[in-house]
Amino acid sequence: MADAAIEIRGLTKAFGANRVLRGIDMALARGEITVLMGANGAGKSTLVKVICGVHPADGGEIFLNGAPFAPRNPIEAIRAGVVTVHQNINDGVIPDLDVASNLLLDSLAEPGAGFFLKGREIRARAREVAASMGLEVDVRRPVRELQLADRQLVAIARAMARKPELLILDEPTSSLSAAEAERLFALLERLRAQGVAILYISHRTSDIRRLADRIYAMRDGAIVGHFAEKPLDYEAAVTAMLGQGLEEIRLDNRPPGAPVLELEGLVLAPGARPIDLSVHQDEVLAVTGLVGAGKTRLASVLYGLEAPLSGTMRLGGAPYRPTSPRAAIDAGVFLCAKDRGSNGVLHDHPLDRNMSVPFLERFSRLSFVRARAEARAARDIIGQLGIVCQSEKDDIATLSGGNQQKVMVGRWLGQPSRVLILDEPFQGVDIKARRDIGAKIRETAGGRATIVMAAEMDEVLEIADRIVVLSEHSLAGDHRNESLDLKQVLAQVAGQAGAPEAGAAGNSGAAP
Repeated sequence: MADAAIEIRGLTKAFGANRVLRGIDMALARGEITVLMGANGAGKSTLVKVICGVHPADGGEIFLNGAPFAPRNPIEAIRAGVVTVHQNINDGVIPDLDVASNLLLDSLAEPGAGFFLKGREIRARAREVAASMGLEVDVRRPVRELQLADRQLVAIARAMARKPELLILDEPTSSLSAAEAERLFALLERLRAQGVAILYISHRTSDIRRLADRIYAMRDGAIVGHFAEKPLDYEAAVTAMLGQGLEEIRLDNRPPGAPVLELEGLVLAPGARPIDLSVHQDEVLAVTGLVGAGKTRLASVLYGLEAPLSGTMRLGGAPYRPTSPRAAIDAGVFLCAKDRGSNGVLHDHPLDRNMSVPFLERFSRLSFVRARAEARAARDIIGQLGIVCQSEKDDIATLSGGNQQKVMVGRWLGQPSRVLILDEPFQGVDIKARRDIGAKIRETAGGRATIVMAAEMDEVLEIADRIVVLSEHSLAGDHRNESLDLKQVLAQVAGQAGAPEAGAAGNSGAAP
């Protein structure tokens, strides 16, 4: 490719006997957004880490602007103009530093930058970077105090400040609202017009259709499809990525059982309308809405992490007001949290311990963990969810992000509960893994109430018996997932439709 910023020829990489990259051939053109699709464990992250200097290649060649390129570390790659925003947000920011220091960290570390820059000057320069990104945040705040979406935007803005020749983005919209994603898309389109080569790793259909100039599909460490002819054939790319086509999902909507969790007059935020809602046994209820609509806040209230401003909750007909996650777990209310990096994964621990940790007393006798029972339960979950690993004793850090997500979901599916809450359970997983997880959630839903928080409408439609829409921490809609008026649902998600009328069939959670 004559206008290629990066050319990759025959790239290989192995970790012991595990061949992760098998002769990768790829060209990334200036002024194009190239989408890389691949199932979890296909080798995408390893490929990115080789390009940006984290791992050396075992074989093959990389050329940057026609010259051999083999960075020995990420600093060399950055100085050459290859900048990466990783899926793990904390790889791109330093949480204990303020936003201004994060945005300018790389330029401040350059030789000749000076040792005595005034804080006022740093903040002024940081505000310029933030404004160019459309990032509205106080640059004096520590990054650890920001919401997940704002931390991700800071990481992306920091990458933009480096003026990259090749920008690599790994699932950049997974934690962004629609408005925040639009700001990112506008910026990427501006960079594309400036001639920057962009490698965009994503599973989101909406992102790919909006941005892609070409698509590479990756499977088992190899490129198995290259799609550049317009219009791009997304379905063919998915088939190449998975090695098979996807069957249409047909939900067998079961009639709801008795109410399990009942909310009455629950107020989540100042100015929000009180929420009246019932969730029933055997029912999978999807709660959807934009980022910031109140989904995670509702999950936190149900799990005892926060208290509502007012209102009451009943569990099995009895008053329910948990004061801590332990109290919620003891009552049979489980939460698979949204941000697995800070709220779920136990780093430097094996898979079986990651799955059993909230329930160690169930695997213990006389204060000793029954290792065989713990390992057996983990193996069952690994098999049921198709987690790609060598054994249940693998360190969780060795797994791809999507397989780590399966471990987190499996942790809570592996034990009986009265109410199971899953906050964005499909975040960072490919379409096949998403359907594996969704199928397991529905397969095990009998005997409990299941609540799935999800912003992506494709995910909602594939899993829910019933769909509740939140907007500005208030109930905006309640629908059975049958003969659904999708335009109405989307209008409610966008805040363009009023709250359900009192006494509407869906509002109480009753079956129509």
